[in-house]
Amino acid sequence: MCHVIVTCRSMLWTLLSIVVAFAELIAFMSADWLIGKAKPSSSEEVDSRTGGPQEPYHPTLGIYGRCTRISHMQFSRRDTLCGPYAENFSEIASGFWQATAIFLAMGIMILCTVAFVSVFTMCVQSIMKKSIFNVCGLLQGIAGLFLILGLILYPAGWGCQKAISYCGPYASAYKLGDCSLGWAFYTAIGGTVLTFICAVFSAQAEIATSSDKVQEEIEEGKNLICLL
Repeated sequence: MCHVIVTCRSMLWTLLSIVVAFAELIAFMSADWLIGKAKPSSSEEVDSRTGGPQEPYHPTLGIYGRCTRISHMQFSRRDTLCGPYAENFSEIASGFWQATAIFLAMGIMILCTVAFVSVFTMCVQSIMKKSIFNVCGLLQGIAGLFLILGLILYPAGWGCQKAISYCGPYASAYKLGDCSLGWAFYTAIGGTVLTFICAVFSAQAEIATSSDKVQEEIEEGKNLICLL
């Protein structure tokens, strides 16, 4: 018989698992990993809102995508254009970024799988006598290691020609040059930290759903068990 078991710790672990998976996925797909040096605007370009000249803008560069601004002469203003600069995997600007993409993708795939499975832990707490929480926690730990490897390799690609075109001639491996780090990089780091927190917290979710209070509720014949 299926018993729906909901505790504060198991629900918190489930929500964190989902948040971490989405955070890493959004960061990976974003072009805001590097914020390039300011590009001056032409004196002929006018801001449609203020009527004054356009202010300098900062193009952004991601692992496989970029955001820049293009002129639309009929409107005399600039629009932001975002999209992949690499049409296939081999066109990613650096071998280090290719490795970063592989490790991050593997970690994100694992996190998305765990996030999907975590929703069903309210009904199913074990498979083949193995706790789902413990298995998911182990997978999250492995995903965290993949994410760390990807984030360590990413700065090694700052010396590629693509990064230099955004960050200036002084950019090199682990040196930003004229660039700064964007929100996507910090989101990926925060998601990695939360991944390990989830891995540790999965043990608490397992303890909460297998506690004596839960067993007492099951023996009383309850199918829906909610505990703080």
